[in-house]
Amino acid sequence: MTRVREIAQLGAKVLRQKAEAVADVHDVEIRQIIEAMQSTLATTSGVGIAAPQISKLKQIIIIASRPTPRYPSAPLMEPTVMINPCFEVLSEAQEKGWEGCLSVPGIRALVPRYQEIMIHYTDQQGGLVESKLSGFVARIFQHEVDHLEGKTYLDRVENNADIFAESEYVKLVDGMPV
Repeated sequence: MTRVREIAQLGAKVLRQKAEAVADVHDVEIRQIIEAMQSTLATTSGVGIAAPQISKLKQIIIIASRPTPRYPSAPLMEPTVMINPCFEVLSEAQEKGWEGCLSVPGIRALVPRYQEIMIHYTDQQGGLVESKLSGFVARIFQHEVDHLEGKTYLDRVENNADIFAESEYVKLVDGMPV
């Protein structure tokens, strides 16, 4: 089994750098990065990971929506490796939703994201994939692509009052006074 990697934390320079496009999906280094990302994500309750989060500046993300303690109502999907991902906005409509990040532990924030997007990426076999995403999975995709641009979800927050400690977020979703 591939070694689980340390997840870069907010403040690490790698999280503020742009990732490089992957030229050859069959390259041994790229395969190793993907395996490390898969192993690392599997040890968390996260629903996605980007290569910069394991300190690799390559345009690779994994979307792995599934119900977890962090996202109990998340839809279930197979973990999907996406190389050189990008998207087009299908509707200018945005919706604020709660996000957290493995690189920003203990914090949640309301983040505006596009509700409907058309995504493009290369799969692990080198095939080009195009797909329409909406809702929570579209949110994950946009969150992970931000990592490839050197951004975190906190850069998208419109108002600092939308940033909560995880403990206060839990009270909010449990219907307790905050």
